[in-house]
Amino acid sequence: MIRRRTLLTAAGGTLLGSALATGTARADATIAVNPGTSYGTWEGWGTSLAWWANVFGARDDFADIFFTTKSTTYSGTSLPGLGLNIARYNLGACSWNTVNGSSMVASPNIPAFKQIEGYWQDWNNESPTSSAWDWTADATQRAMLTKAVARGATTELFANSPMWWMCLNHNPSGASDGGNNLQSWNYRQHASHLASVALYAKNNWGVNFATVDPFNEPSSSWWTATGTQEGCHMDATVQAAVLPYMRSELNSRGLTGVKISSSDETSYDLARTTWNSFSSTTKGYVDQVNVHGYQGSGGRRDLLYTDVVTTAGKKLWNSETGDSDGTGYNLAFNLLYDFRWLHPTAWVYWQVMDPSTGWAMIAYDASTLQPTTVQTKYYVMAQFSRHIRPGMKILDTGVSYATAAYDATAKRLVIVALNTSTSAQTLTFDLSRFTTVTGGSGGLVPRWNTVTTGGDKYASYSNTYLSGKTVAVPFAAKAVQTIQIDGVTI
Repeated sequence: MIRRRTLLTAAGGTLLGSALATGTARADATIAVNPGTSYGTWEGWGTSLAWWANVFGARDDFADIFFTTKSTTYSGTSLPGLGLNIARYNLGACSWNTVNGSSMVASPNIPAFKQIEGYWQDWNNESPTSSAWDWTADATQRAMLTKAVARGATTELFANSPMWWMCLNHNPSGASDGGNNLQSWNYRQHASHLASVALYAKNNWGVNFATVDPFNEPSSSWWTATGTQEGCHMDATVQAAVLPYMRSELNSRGLTGVKISSSDETSYDLARTTWNSFSSTTKGYVDQVNVHGYQGSGGRRDLLYTDVVTTAGKKLWNSETGDSDGTGYNLAFNLLYDFRWLHPTAWVYWQVMDPSTGWAMIAYDASTLQPTTVQTKYYVMAQFSRHIRPGMKILDTGVSYATAAYDATAKRLVIVALNTSTSAQTLTFDLSRFTTVTGGSGGLVPRWNTVTTGGDKYASYSNTYLSGKTVAVPFAAKAVQTIQIDGVTI
């Protein structure tokens, strides 16, 4: 989220430590793809819907641009659809009614489009069929949710903050001192709100949430009463108290198949701290560990993977990340670091549309709320999301500037790589560990090129060929490329 910009570490800055930072390409290099080491089956790519969908949720063109791979015309240009298949829906915390003389206290600094309306607006009645609940709320974000589902997306439900009336100061942006702000007598009610929405969505919207996360960066202390968005500090003790309620509230509604994800901490290191503070019983409520990528190129991704996947046997997602670099270079750099060290099975960008051109893939004007320019970052995202598809196996490359994914049914290997150098170089991919490597007709290896410093946006080329079981690919400085090798068997 925008509030977290200060956490971003520039690519090439503070890395994982010298032992882990040796994967940066500095000259012509050879990368050997190892089919013997796999880091799981890829689940997909996504975006959170609030806040951009609260503005543009009614638009089918944006639904097609983000949630399909077909080409869609935008502002006179044909855009290659990103093919995102995960939509994270933000259950809002705001309402503007008065209950027993009390009403929401809003931060003076939160813009209207970041105020997301919740459904349970009167604490006097918990029944979702009563007038205490307003199921017409949040119509625009919800419209994009259903459009995404209609285009094949899976969904996750999360909350930036509990409803305002569950907060100690009735302010869904946070406490005055950034401390715990969920009233202890509303731990269950917070879980009940989420579970009720999950059930209503299933029965009325055609939306079956796969996972529910009751937290959003809960251990962070920047959620204050004067903040610019919804947020709520809930320390690890509070999280541990809420999680059993989350499970019981889902189960009591027959939603036993809906999994719990947690805790969406802002950084890899903080996610480890929170996870390791949980008891084995608390960990048992969590099916999927979500982490945010706002540590940039810093943080011990490798240790989080070990704690969560190797030791605990849980799924691991990078469920939210973003950066202010509109060229997409940092996106590619840090995403490839995730593939190398974090090994998530899904990756979610925070806001595909944003008023800040740096953060946006497609920008919009904050005052008029009109969409504007497509950033180079959009085309960098396309290199990954259009080619590494759900169901593919993520394979080891041994470096942090290239990743490989294998489709056993299509016998196709996809490699996405970044030239981190300021000069052109050739990257040679060694596929000798595969049983068969034929490529297309005559050994053709199609490739797609995006130059983050300007030039090719998402240009396709059919002029690269295999030489035995290797393929050499020229890269411009700071370019991202995808190469597709067909006829590959393990």
